[in-house]
Amino acid sequence: MLTSKQRAFLRSLAMNEDTILMIGKGGMSDPIIKQAHDALTARELIKGKVLETADLTPREAAERIALETGSEVVQVIGAKFVLFRRNPEQPKIELPKAKGGRRSAH
Repeated sequence: MLTSKQRAFLRSLAMNEDTILMIGKGGMSDPIIKQAHDALTARELIKGKVLETADLTPREAAERIALETGSEVVQVIGAKFVLFRRNPEQPKIELPKAKGGRRSAH
């Protein structure tokens, strides 16, 4: 589970990423899931877009791909979405550390 700080960090990285996954009237298919899986393994962070001809919303597409690939939805804005999945063997993105425990009231 990503923290809000990690999510913000990934959103800033995603601004410079190209959209590599397009979902159109063919909808969600095995080749789309495989493309997302392979891209997440290679890059860890991917950006996708749901075209107007698709029969599902960007949120639905992002959540379904995340479920199928074991990734996390970083954000959904308009027709675009960003997904993240750490590559345990060859990590490429160093996330800010999650703070342990509760915040202190200093």
